[in-house]
Amino acid sequence: MTRYVLWDIDLTLVDARGFGTRWYARALAEVTGLQLERMPDTAGRTELAIASDVLRVHGVAVEETTVAALFDALDAAVADTREELARDGRAMPGAQRALHAASEEFVQTAVTGNLHQVARHKVGAFGLDRHLDLDIGGFGADSVHRHELITAAMAKAGAKHGTPPAAGSVVVVGDTPHDVAGALHHGAVAVGVATGGSSTDQLRAAGAAAVLPDLTDTTAVLAALRS
Repeated sequence: MTRYVLWDIDLTLVDARGFGTRWYARALAEVTGLQLERMPDTAGRTELAIASDVLRVHGVAVEETTVAALFDALDAAVADTREELARDGRAMPGAQRALHAASEEFVQTAVTGNLHQVARHKVGAFGLDRHLDLDIGGFGADSVHRHELITAAMAKAGAKHGTPPAAGSVVVVGDTPHDVAGALHHGAVAVGVATGGSSTDQLRAAGAAAVLPDLTDTTAVLAALRS
């Protein structure tokens, strides 16, 4: 049975703090001519939900064409700053080793609120993409609901590998209760990593089967993925 690990990206694998607001400011200005005045909460949410909120709080109607244009502008903003991201951002401690070690046992991809190309740029900036099959991931344009990104990833994995993944063969790793809730919605194993804004207690309370303080102990990471 093929086993899968679906990794969250932001503050699980990559720290790109400080960039998101800049990218949205540029994209909003290009698409609407407005200055970014306020960002909604982004933790554990999808880009479709975040972009819709950004438009609403700036008085712009949430229409499909406007959202699509905002997504295109976000993609361009991230692509244009990829070298800066590689310099000023970072892979989370232990992420490279954890992904490398897990690649011997699991097919790995991402389930992330980021857009597909944004996700590629973020993990690619730090060489993490070599361990991830991003063709079968779930990404932030798929739905406003986090758990539906897992649905998308599992469907893509089934199409590529011939059999839809059994729930017990899927592990979701993330730093927020939203990641945990998405995993449990599908009967997948949830592993929490307390490297974002949620504590180990909060991740356990959300229902994570295992909680790690970070990814630096590769043996502990593999044990959690096997739980």
